[in-house]
Amino acid sequence: MKAELVEQAALVITDPPILINLVSKRVRQLQAGRPALVERRPGLRDADIALTEIIQGKIKVGWPEVIEESEE
Repeated sequence: MKAELVEQAALVITDPPILINLVSKRVRQLQAGRPALVERRPGLRDADIALTEIIQGKIKVGWPEVIEESEE
């Protein structure tokens, strides 16, 4: 994993555990055959691809909606 990409991605997702989890999940998806959302360049590993996708805004953290129960 390239340090400069980690630093740039950390500016987009400022919570380190969330960044780690997002990169890990995306790496698993890429290794399972999902297509990259950015150009694959020589020398970039799957983690670098995931970080680049985060930096470019191609993938984001999705927050589940809170469903409020109505009182009847």
